[in-house]
Amino acid sequence: MVRSSCGEATPGMWRREAGTALRRAEALPEERSTPHAIVAGVQIPHVPTEWAPHAHAMHELVWVRGGTLTSRVADRVFTVFEGSGLWMPAGVVHGGRATAGAEFHDAFFAPDRTPFAFGEPKAITMTPLLESLLTHLSRTDLDTEARARAESVVFDVLQPAERQFALHLPGDARIDPIAEALLDDPADGRSLEEWARSLEISDRTITRAFRHTTGLSFAQWRQMLRVHRALMLLSDGFDVTTVSETLGYRQPSSFIAAFRRVMGTTPGAFFDPADGTPGRVRNAVSDVQNA
Repeated sequence: MVRSSCGEATPGMWRREAGTALRRAEALPEERSTPHAIVAGVQIPHVPTEWAPHAHAMHELVWVRGGTLTSRVADRVFTVFEGSGLWMPAGVVHGGRATAGAEFHDAFFAPDRTPFAFGEPKAITMTPLLESLLTHLSRTDLDTEARARAESVVFDVLQPAERQFALHLPGDARIDPIAEALLDDPADGRSLEEWARSLEISDRTITRAFRHTTGLSFAQWRQMLRVHRALMLLSDGFDVTTVSETLGYRQPSSFIAAFRRVMGTTPGAFFDPADGTPGRVRNAVSDVQNA
């Protein structure tokens, strides 16, 4: 059985899971007058956790192990899975949700001591070296010279992912009801023609509006949304057949094909890397994307 997703629907985010803990952002490193360029830490929410929209005076990099993080930033929804991270520039308002039991890692970067600047949120490739360095910097017993050496290597190896994986929300009153309905229930299988009749507009208008606002057709956008949701379910331990049924696919093979079109590989290969390391995923996103 699929666990219940009952709860209040928040525009532009998935339906809130039952038992979700709502939290405000905790005290930030800059509020503690840290002398370091990078401050890293980890927490493990034992229940699904949602952070209210907030912003930081420092840049933030978040990544997870053993689960997923979904973040809403303006008109985009990002899904962070193992092997990827999300860079949030200082001052950018964002909210987020982490699945229960996920190791939630974050690192804060002092803007005046960070030798690069990304003007917008970026997916980051979380290589084993980068993760190890940031874990090393979470220690409290490092002397100044050791910390400076590690920070300089972080600055050298931290790079945006080759392909950015984000779901762009339409922001068009004519088709926003479609987007909100699908975010609320990704399995909603109404066709383009059925939506056109329901909204009393032409299917051509819907097609043009999706292309103009998201760069994707209606079918591609729904496929992208379902893959975002699939990553969360698969990371949470659900099997491919259950995920396929939950997302409205008639056959698991149809879901696997859709997943491959977006992510460049099958769900099984994505969550079971060639090196055999359990609990890790490949950081690969195909050219069918919504950046």
